[in-house]
Amino acid sequence: MKTRFSSLVKLKKNTMQKSEEILQKANIDLNSASTALESSYLSLKELESPSSGTVGEMLASRVLFHSQMDTINHNKEWVGFAANQVAQAKKQLKLDMMEHEKFQYLEFEEIKEELKKRKLKEAKDLDEIALMTYTRKNR
Repeated sequence: MKTRFSSLVKLKKNTMQKSEEILQKANIDLNSASTALESSYLSLKELESPSSGTVGEMLASRVLFHSQMDTINHNKEWVGFAANQVAQAKKQLKLDMMEHEKFQYLEFEEIKEELKKRKLKEAKDLDEIALMTYTRKNR
């Protein structure tokens, strides 16, 4: 049954679905960031400091170590950003779900009221038919 809230319910449902998609993408980004951070830590563990060699090799090792630390810091920031995006997407999804439920409830109440009116009208019509039948039989 179509009500004045039907189009709003449909709109809110579409908005909610878009929010769900955004949340899924944010979760995927967070997983990618976490994987990149883990990979950075593993790469750092694999780096070995030379115990002997030329000063150039020592400096190169140090530069490589600092480069890996910069990568780790970047990935930490990326994980933080992605986690923030997930939190915001969850919050938005929650709001959209509440809006959808609200309009769904209003639509349900309007349908219930319309059914009640129809039932009352049907009862009146049946009473009228019964009255007409009764007066015809009594003539």
